[in-house]
Amino acid sequence: MKLGKLEKIDLRDFWKHEALDFTTWLAEKENLCELGDEIGLDIELIAKEYSIGRFHADILAKEETTDRKIIIENQLETTDHSHLGQILTYAAGVEAEYIIWIVKDVKDEHKQAVDWLNEYTNEKINFFLIKIELWKIGESQPAPKFVIVSKPNNWTKSIRASSHELIELSDTQVLQLEFWQQLQKFALSQKPLIKLRTPRAQHWYDVSMGRSDCYTALTINKAQNYIGCEIYIPDSKKLYNYFFSHKTQIEQELNIYDIEWQELPNKKASRIRIYKEFNILNTNKEPAFLWLIEMINKFKLAFNKKYEI
Repeated sequence: MKLGKLEKIDLRDFWKHEALDFTTWLAEKENLCELGDEIGLDIELIAKEYSIGRFHADILAKEETTDRKIIIENQLETTDHSHLGQILTYAAGVEAEYIIWIVKDVKDEHKQAVDWLNEYTNEKINFFLIKIELWKIGESQPAPKFVIVSKPNNWTKSIRASSHELIELSDTQVLQLEFWQQLQKFALSQKPLIKLRTPRAQHWYDVSMGRSDCYTALTINKAQNYIGCEIYIPDSKKLYNYFFSHKTQIEQELNIYDIEWQELPNKKASRIRIYKEFNILNTNKEPAFLWLIEMINKFKLAFNKKYEI
């Protein structure tokens, strides 16, 4: 069997302009999700080119579950003093707790500076220095790779925060968090079409499906002993009506015919979902994990497909 050869691509061959091309690309939901998965944060965009006094931060974002501010500064060149100063200015201007500097290459003195900041700032402040790379095999589309160069020491600040949070969780929330963490670990061996994000202590688990108008959500119901998979559409009756008009085709594509189609009363939101009986107290969770991963993969393919009338 002949194997392909990995080839590294020059960043400027793909992103000609740092602000217009790279920042615009990174600000898309699925790409922020990819970055967040690499460093262990759920990143939600607030604004591009966000004004801070006389300056503009490339990306202002927040951590989805805590609303803590995130500053992202992009530099498709080697690190320099000017950008390091800009990052500190932006972070101070919005009281950011996460500062992410994405670059092409790193000078030793700037890695040392970021390491020092992580060592001596308080536990609320977290600095990440990350290289962005592009790779392809043969004639394939280039694929981005985020390489962490510097991060908070052993990411212990995050671990301490998580441990403190666990003290406040109910027994049900602890079970939910453990279930999603185990699913995420199991999924790595199954290669799902959708990359799973950082789990939270809640009955649902949002999964990006590569589009901004809807997403997949996995669910657990401990009281009624079931797990589920759904397409959740927060604000588009037009999209729901499009899917519903192709209901027969979608169900044939999924090979599932007991799907629940629901427009939520007094809301703009709607959902399309399927359930399966399962008690999350069961010690053998593999059947549930296999079913959820299968549903994720099927939903991604079926609901990203264009249907003809």
